[in-house]
Amino acid sequence: MTMNLDALYPPIEPYESGELLVGDGHRLYWEVSGNPEGRPVVFLHGGPGSGTSPWQRRFFDPEKYRIVLFDQRGCGKSTPHAGEPGADLRHITTAHLIADIELLRKNLGVEQWQVFGGSWGSALALAYAQAHPNAVSALVLRGIFTLRRMELEWFYEGGAAALFPDLWESFIAPIPVLERSHMIDAYHRRLFDPDPAVHVPAAIAWSTWEASTVTLRPDTEQIAAMSDPRAATAFARIENHFFVNRGWWTEGQLLAGIDAIRHIPAVIVQGRHDVCTPMMTAWDLHRAWPEAEFVVVDDAGHSAAEPGIQQALRDATDLFSF
Repeated sequence: MTMNLDALYPPIEPYESGELLVGDGHRLYWEVSGNPEGRPVVFLHGGPGSGTSPWQRRFFDPEKYRIVLFDQRGCGKSTPHAGEPGADLRHITTAHLIADIELLRKNLGVEQWQVFGGSWGSALALAYAQAHPNAVSALVLRGIFTLRRMELEWFYEGGAAALFPDLWESFIAPIPVLERSHMIDAYHRRLFDPDPAVHVPAAIAWSTWEASTVTLRPDTEQIAAMSDPRAATAFARIENHFFVNRGWWTEGQLLAGIDAIRHIPAVIVQGRHDVCTPMMTAWDLHRAWPEAEFVVVDDAGHSAAEPGIQQALRDATDLFSF
């Protein structure tokens, strides 16, 4: 299945790119495309640990936006890569990522920017905005995820198996029966085992489960891309690391902190049939933040590449492109 991106703007190339030294030995890949004098927007990718892709530039009108993409610590083109042997994730936490975004903003000479984030990117966008509300001009959020216990248990501890029992069997296969009552912890032990014969198959199983369930219809290209051993290892390790630590947040912290950002213009886009980050969380955010525009796409799952979600996100960025 080839990704259909007809709802988005035409492909563009960056006019500037580089590496940002953020400390702890980490270097972040960043790029800027669109109009150098345009409205600044920063794209926060999902995962955590997935990295950015060129097609993600296309959510924004290139004549009106100065479009900033970057790969968060440990993934994509950033180094050191979490898929490499001996990867150390001690300095990859939510607080580090928030500080990285702020450092990137200052280094690019941006006073305020729109923050666009989906899935994990929506959680990071909320956390960044709550930490630095004066730096955010608007928010576009998709596939809302806040790392509450019930959200993680739904997708990784058996809830979603009710819809995908065949795929769930493949997900639990690397884990012995006696450990399957705590899948995130069981995977943690295997993903951080130094032996590639242990951590690579576990990473591929973890990443394949997610890739197979994020779209309303199976996307074989996405499943294949997320099954690449190096990319899958980084993705699975970073995600699991954040999930074991619950994002370093207290339960419900992001929703409890909404009052700090209710003045910021925002659009929330949610696929009705999202299995990865079910609509319950988007609905809770909507109830906590009624001033934000709430858009439900009835014929879509989780992925930003779903046609209806593409259109809703483009509509949202067009709304804020003045």
